[in-house]
Amino acid sequence: MTATARLMRSHSPADGPFRVLSASGQLGYGIAPEALARGMARQPHALGCDMGSIDPGPYYLGSGQMAAPAAMVRRDLELVLLAALGAGIPLVIGSAGTAGAGPQLDATVAMVRDIAGQHGLRFRLSTIRSDVPAELVVDALRAGRLRDVGASDAATGHGDEDALSEAAQPAGLPLPWPTEAGIRACSHIVGQCGSETFRRALATEPDVLIAGRACDTAIFAALPELLGYPSGLCLHMAKIIECTSLCCRPGGRDAMLAELSLDGFTLESMNPALHATPASVAAHALYEQADPFEFEEPEGTLHLRGARYEALDEHRTRVSGAQFVARARPTLKIEGALRLGARAVLLAGVADPTLLQQLPAALRAVEARVRGLLPGDWAVYPHVYGQGAVRDLPAAQHNLHEAGLMIEFIAPDAELARTAAAVFKQNLLHFGYPGRVSTAGNLAFAFTPSELDAHDAYRFALYHVMQDAPLEAIFHVESCQIDGTAGGASTAT
Repeated sequence: MTATARLMRSHSPADGPFRVLSASGQLGYGIAPEALARGMARQPHALGCDMGSIDPGPYYLGSGQMAAPAAMVRRDLELVLLAALGAGIPLVIGSAGTAGAGPQLDATVAMVRDIAGQHGLRFRLSTIRSDVPAELVVDALRAGRLRDVGASDAATGHGDEDALSEAAQPAGLPLPWPTEAGIRACSHIVGQCGSETFRRALATEPDVLIAGRACDTAIFAALPELLGYPSGLCLHMAKIIECTSLCCRPGGRDAMLAELSLDGFTLESMNPALHATPASVAAHALYEQADPFEFEEPEGTLHLRGARYEALDEHRTRVSGAQFVARARPTLKIEGALRLGARAVLLAGVADPTLLQQLPAALRAVEARVRGLLPGDWAVYPHVYGQGAVRDLPAAQHNLHEAGLMIEFIAPDAELARTAAAVFKQNLLHFGYPGRVSTAGNLAFAFTPSELDAHDAYRFALYHVMQDAPLEAIFHVESCQIDGTAGGASTAT
């Protein structure tokens, strides 16, 4: 009997609290083994890990690459896989491989198979594919079923709402309305599946469930919802623990244990130096949210105005009062990224107060000169740290002592991007701006070469909500039996 099958047959709310351990806020950046061991000693009924986010921007979705180092991903996967299978409890992982696209899900599953082969593990694995066909999104666009994230009648899914831009989409500017050509040009499009899809996948009774792009809450809420715990409490609990001990004082990344009952849940960090206080837990409602009292999920809205936070001791907090209101129409957050070109980056510093006062104009003048020297399809995006690279600053707040330059060059190929960066650098280095005292050079360099290759550049073409999304048609659930005793072989079921 699989871990999920055992849990579904042996536990109900009448049997007492449901204990769920959150092992990682983003798997692949180092799970603390001591905190994980303390959590497993508390005999949780399930182990969950968030593995991804859209926060790193469109590159990882567009490229299909993982953000976390492969060696650390494998290390963390090995820790949680051995812990869950050793305890006979379900392991649930969401947003596999960072953005949850097909190549990232496949790479995650391949690592799991390799670990199974190394340790001789046998278990039932289920996966959720989150890739969305471009034509399905085009149909929704034509039918008027796409909405901006944050529209009043649209569910955004949980979190990840600030990382919309790279060079071609300056932070703070609205995302352009998608076009059919832009949708079709996306290298990957994913949908952020919610608890409904996780519950359907858990019905296959896996030992291990790995999902593509997913709402962070669904990872931890779906199992207790299936068991009969209130959805409002399940989702509120899940929203907090998906970031592990970030909700504590001081905040951290150690494993977090939640004990859920019919009238509330208790939160406790598995690092004794981190304390879940009423203030720190309540403040977590501001994390990635514009409204701390209402959170939109694919199936409805989580209301927290009636939430209560009570200290049980200096280390634990009890939470109650959350309510969930379902919506009539299914909605789905859609994310898609398309390639802009190859990118090179020029890094330099400026300390001349005369140049700093006129730096934006100097950069424009140098760009005009370089375009006369180097025609072609290249773009430049200056980021001036100290003068508004992180956020827009009024001129009166600009740093007039020193500033850091990070200038992006994007072109169809890497050679042209590097060439543009090199020519721009040399012309800016000796640019004759008004009031210049020395002709020796305008820039300082921390190292050479100061122009660096910076992978391909992508932008979001889709960061929208689809109304009336055909969830079962989009999210494909597959199951197989992993037999590590036979070298990681599997049999689909």
